[in-house]
Amino acid sequence: MATSSEAKPANTKRMSDGSFEVVHDGEFDALSIRIRHAGTLPQSTTSPSFPDRVSAPQQPSLSASSPPTVTAQTTPWAVEKTITQSRGEPGKEGKKFVFDRAWLEKDLGKYPAKLHARRVAHELGVNRGIVYLPGQESKYYDDSDMGPRFRQRRHFYYVSGADFPGCVVTYDIARDHLVLWIPHVEPRTVLYFGRLPGIEECKAASDLDDVRPIEGLDKTLAELLKDGDTLYALHPDQVPKVAEGAPVHVDTSSLLRAADNARVVKTEYEVEVIRRANHISSEAHRALLSRLSTFTNEREIDAQFIASCTAHGAPIQSYPLIVASGINASILHYDENNQTLKDGRQFLVIDGGAEFRCYASDITRTLPLYPSPSSSSSSSSSSPFPSPKAEAIYRLVERMQEECIDRVRPGVLYVSLHRHAAEVAVDGLLKLGLLKAESAAEVLAQGTVSAFFPHGLGHHIGLEVHDVAGDERLYMSVVGSSTARSGGRRGRGKREYVPPTAMAALFSDENFTTTATSTTTPPKPTKPYQALRPNMILTIEPGIYFCREYIEGNFLSNPSHARFIDRDVLGTYWDVGGVRIEDDILVTKDGYENLTAAPKGDAMLEEIARGRRVGE
Repeated sequence: MATSSEAKPANTKRMSDGSFEVVHDGEFDALSIRIRHAGTLPQSTTSPSFPDRVSAPQQPSLSASSPPTVTAQTTPWAVEKTITQSRGEPGKEGKKFVFDRAWLEKDLGKYPAKLHARRVAHELGVNRGIVYLPGQESKYYDDSDMGPRFRQRRHFYYVSGADFPGCVVTYDIARDHLVLWIPHVEPRTVLYFGRLPGIEECKAASDLDDVRPIEGLDKTLAELLKDGDTLYALHPDQVPKVAEGAPVHVDTSSLLRAADNARVVKTEYEVEVIRRANHISSEAHRALLSRLSTFTNEREIDAQFIASCTAHGAPIQSYPLIVASGINASILHYDENNQTLKDGRQFLVIDGGAEFRCYASDITRTLPLYPSPSSSSSSSSSSPFPSPKAEAIYRLVERMQEECIDRVRPGVLYVSLHRHAAEVAVDGLLKLGLLKAESAAEVLAQGTVSAFFPHGLGHHIGLEVHDVAGDERLYMSVVGSSTARSGGRRGRGKREYVPPTAMAALFSDENFTTTATSTTTPPKPTKPYQALRPNMILTIEPGIYFCREYIEGNFLSNPSHARFIDRDVLGTYWDVGGVRIEDDILVTKDGYENLTAAPKGDAMLEEIARGRRVGE
């Protein structure tokens, strides 16, 4: 959209071509970096806003492989209160990310706890009953007086906005009455651990009808339940004792499903918080680029990334940071983060996203560690990539992501984006000679592309980094809170594994719209695949990997797959490791907005090259 003001913003200098030169003095920047933005930078009371760029290519009618027209305009990381405009991707065509501390610190207003509670009640489909949600208690390690960092239960936070231990929230559906119950804190506890928010502070922070001392909870519950109302709890072990002797029906099977469904589409407040999480994380990614040549070990990047997020108000990471160099980049959840960047390693995958006010971000960038040995700063034809093979794989993944993002709009099946990513991957791998077949359709029908693209295209983002999807499924199975309760990070994964059989099923007309069998609760989805809706936020994160053990053990040893893979060509790609590019995408009413502003592609390469020149 056109800029609303031509006024010169603070801390800028107007250039002769009408652009501004913005001075960015980051706390964790070794240098004051001057960022030139090619366009007018307007003042804004709500966000950093920028002029329109280009329109996305138009698509034909809605189908599994070809979505409807997307009127997406490429504007960098614009943030507005009303989500009505489609937007495109930041970080391309030389546009630079500008960190905006003033916008980041603006008051967001009260947390919409009441709105969220009403959404849950709507999903329950009842007009009376009591929703009972206890928060997380403080924990200690076994045989220790120390414990992990406190992490609030997500469904509790969703309807309370309270991020401290020992609370309970109740919602009387018939009276539309939401109450947060908070603990009394002994003076000696304050001496050791500090004070917790009081009644007035909680009322000021969240949209609640009342905040009361938790000592009065049992008496109030007994009164509410005496007429035989239904009490809704997430799990049997969370039912309050007062309900055991009351004439009340206890339902522990409906609330989880209702809360999951309520969280799928984000409220305006949630969108704004996730924007801020992305802004902080994008700055942490950007700050690494100009210093890439100074790092010698993965752990240094790990430390720098977390330091940047912490300095900007987000000390908690949404998930364990992944800093994977060389062949480590072929490991999806590599977490050692402690190996040298030398030894001819080609790529560095950095998968990291800060959490802001309990909401996640999830960003991945793949950086070339060293330019080609033959390149030099004086050569206009030098490549910023360590090898032609590395560049080819990066450009392939870049194409996979760009084409999938361009197809985002309401009504499109998310699974169709995954199918398209697989089609682009096969096309590229055939051209590179890694795959061999008479046609791409043969490879897709067998699912062999899973050797190189083994995970789902993405997932929802919200209070969890891999947020709930509700009754519907993104692709092969339902992954929700029920699996997260007992599953660990390695068991569940941030990216859903897509085996060859499942990939092949996506390209079978017979199976494409068939509801998958699920062994988890809530029960299998009521609709076969999830269509995108406005205010959903999902990642688009394609990748190509060369994990020797995985490919040799599952594909080269299987004749049905081995016939499509050229072993000799594959042998020259092991050192590439892997490439993944990931952004968080907001679905708008007629397209999408890319919430992630971390430079990628050519803009990323320019930042890295600039840092190398400064260091010479």
